[in-house]
Amino acid sequence: MDLVYEKRKRLEKLCNKESIFSALAIDQRGALKKMIAEIKGEPASEDEVAVFKSIVSSQLTKDVSAILLDPEYGLPAARNKEKSSGLLLAYEKTGYDSDKSERMPDLLPTWSAKRLKAAGADACKFLLYYDIDGSPETNEKKQAFVERIGSECQTEQLPFFLELLSYDETSEDNQSKEYARKKPHKVIRMMEKFSEPGFKVDVLKVEVPVNLSYVEGFGHRDFAYTKDEAQQYFREQSQSTSLPFVFLSAGVTTERFYETLHFAKEAGSLFNGVLCGRATWSEGVKVFVMQGEAAAINWMKAEGRKKIEALNAVLEETATPIYSRFK
Repeated sequence: MDLVYEKRKRLEKLCNKESIFSALAIDQRGALKKMIAEIKGEPASEDEVAVFKSIVSSQLTKDVSAILLDPEYGLPAARNKEKSSGLLLAYEKTGYDSDKSERMPDLLPTWSAKRLKAAGADACKFLLYYDIDGSPETNEKKQAFVERIGSECQTEQLPFFLELLSYDETSEDNQSKEYARKKPHKVIRMMEKFSEPGFKVDVLKVEVPVNLSYVEGFGHRDFAYTKDEAQQYFREQSQSTSLPFVFLSAGVTTERFYETLHFAKEAGSLFNGVLCGRATWSEGVKVFVMQGEAAAINWMKAEGRKKIEALNAVLEETATPIYSRFK
């Protein structure tokens, strides 16, 4: 990739001293409201969402290279982060129309790449659900959508992180063995597609190409792939793009996420770090709801920070510096 100076400097700010993305994500909105509501027994308030994000940002950005937030509830949290930590801001509305298989995205109506940059963002993040085998008409719309964002970010010289989530238009169950068999193809092919220069994407935020629970020896006895097959899929994923790419945690447990990163390294994946959230801070939500802000701060200082330190140690052993992807 051939980056102009300003984009390259902003990307470097989002990395640690080893040039690896060790970034924390808490741009969840609907998902975080649901987590709070399930514990509380009633709907979460907007203030609760904003306060929890600020607690995470103030306590955990000491040990990460960057934090991903949203401009709807996360701007106070952005002001409370460590100055040394970079900032990514999400551009998409939360969720999608669950009544339609298209899962079309939408943008926050009062924001733009220019405004995200003015708010202090070092990068713009956009989430896209994509079925490489889905309706050509739907995929054409989504490709044009990404092209527009890429052009906006290029004009502002703001790095563009595209978060890609695979799915199947014909099925809602992405945890089944049937979907596990389809997943490598869907993840790898969509990464190839959005690595094309016309989309002007700078970094891909992606799933791992397999469901580790269906790898032989890792979970179900009725596995979907042998260990050798799964490792081959990790290698194919790594070879599918010339862009830097980072893994998301997809809501799995901390231990399973660490296990996955080690497996990726063993397979030969040249991933460039992580941009993950719930694997780090999700257990703190219950503390926040049940015991209050002070208890949540103490949990972040103790347990949350331990998780970050453990993740950083795993990244030192497994991730590849981003400069390996630059021309």
